[in-house]
Amino acid sequence: MYRILVADDEPIERQVINKKIMGFFPDQVTVFMAENGIEAVSVFEDNNCQIAILDIEMPGMNGLDAASEIRKAHPECSIIFLTAFDEFTYAKRAIEVRALDYLLKPGSDEDLINVIEEAMRLADRQEELEEGADPCEGLEGTDTDISFAQETRDGEEIASNIIVGEVTRYIENNYKEDIALQDVAGLFGYSDVYFCKLFKQNFGKNFITYLNEFRMDKAKELLADPQINIKDVSIESGYRDANYFTRVFKRMVGMTPSEYRNGVLG
Repeated sequence: MYRILVADDEPIERQVINKKIMGFFPDQVTVFMAENGIEAVSVFEDNNCQIAILDIEMPGMNGLDAASEIRKAHPECSIIFLTAFDEFTYAKRAIEVRALDYLLKPGSDEDLINVIEEAMRLADRQEELEEGADPCEGLEGTDTDISFAQETRDGEEIASNIIVGEVTRYIENNYKEDIALQDVAGLFGYSDVYFCKLFKQNFGKNFITYLNEFRMDKAKELLADPQINIKDVSIESGYRDANYFTRVFKRMVGMTPSEYRNGVLG
C-alpha cells in the first residue's frame, strides 16, 4: 500500500482530493490528512508516508516550509504542490525542495492522477534501490543546478521553441527509456518547476500526462500485432513493469491491453 499525505487547510478541499485518490486507487493507497504544515510534518513522519500532496498557504507553517522539513527527513519521498497560487517566489522555493510537480487549482483530475502514479513508480524504484539495485541505472542528464534568472535568459519565445521542438524529439527518441521530468529538465538546462510550467504552457498538459499518452499510442500500435506478447508491448512502450503498464493502460484507454487487442483484432 502506498502511503499518501494530503495537507490543506480547507476541509472540503481535503475531502475532494481524498475522494479523487481513493476513486482511482481504491486498493493501492492509504491517505492521511492534515490541516496545516505543522500537522503535515508530524503525520508524514508518524505514518512513514512516501508521497506528500501539499497546499502552500496554510496556517502555522505553510506548505513550502513543511515540504522542507519533510525533505530533510525523507530525501527520496515525492512532494507534490497543489495550490491556487502561481507565484514566482513559490515556484523558486518548490525547486529547492525538489518538488515532483507544481499543480494549480483548479486543475484536471488527469494531471493529478498521472503525477500520483509517477510518484508511485518512484516509490517502487526507491524500494528496489534499497534492495540492492544499481542507483545510476537509467539516470542521465539530471544536472539542474541552474539559476532561476538564467532560465529566463532568452525569453518566452525561445523557451517555447525548445519545449515544442527539442523536447518533442527527445521524447520520440527516448520514450522507451525510464525517463522522468527531472531528467529532461536537466538535459535542457532548466529547473524542474520552471520546465514544468513551460511544458504545460506549450502542450496544454503536464509532462507526465503527455508522456503517458504518447506511450499509450505506441502501445496501441503494437497491440495490433498479435505476434507481440503483452509483456513485450509493455517494454517497447516504455514500461518495465507489465502490471504498472496494464494499470495505466486500463485507466487511460478504458480497458486492459488484452481487451483492447481482442477488440482491434475482432
